[in-house]
Amino acid sequence: MSKNLPYKRVLLKLSGEMLAGGQGFGINEQMLHEISDDLKEVHDLGIELGIVVGGGNIFRGLKAAGSGMDRVPADHMGMLATVINAIALQNFLEDVDVQTRVLSAINVEEVAEPYIRRRAIRHLEKGRIVIFAAGTGNPFFTTDTAAALRASEIRAEVLLKGTKVDGIYDSDPVKNSGAKMFQSLSFRDVLDGELRVMDLTAITFCHDNGIPVRVFNMTKRGNLLKLLKGEKIGTLVTE
Repeated sequence: MSKNLPYKRVLLKLSGEMLAGGQGFGINEQMLHEISDDLKEVHDLGIELGIVVGGGNIFRGLKAAGSGMDRVPADHMGMLATVINAIALQNFLEDVDVQTRVLSAINVEEVAEPYIRRRAIRHLEKGRIVIFAAGTGNPFFTTDTAAALRASEIRAEVLLKGTKVDGIYDSDPVKNSGAKMFQSLSFRDVLDGELRVMDLTAITFCHDNGIPVRVFNMTKRGNLLKLLKGEKIGTLVTE
């Protein structure tokens, strides 16, 4: 790995919606091909990469709970949705010859290894991409919070949140064409401004553990590679 690269180990958060692509639900094979190609480019640089995947393209526990379902089983179903996404991403990554391991916070040993921190770090050190599935393994916690937790546990130098927008804005850029994008923010700016970056638990966790967060547009091919080569892509949230 080049000594000029800004990070050695990173944690990437991918929402389930990213895997759905333009269809809005399910798994979009073309999007998975593109994401896998982007991840391979990063892997080939020698950067150690962990990924937390969401499950909103298949099932969203919070939405189901709002429709009358009990929150605990709803969240358990959401965790299983993230396992499905993790297995799909692993399959596409291995198709481009990238060794990958899925580690799950809930016990599904027939399809994924159990999450053990030391095992995860060892996989990373051996040059394997590690996909963390099933969130934290607990109901009431989002996959954003899982990403903040895993980033802290594996000692990632940055948490990257891949989204469909270019960064963090002062208002919804989809609804407001005049929305202003921030190049950088402090954690306090995010918390005080109630900016919709990640849920407040995740932001607070990153703040308390000194993990910078960069929000960027993952749908633009090459953005992830440019970012990890040092280009200022998206919005950086730091102390």
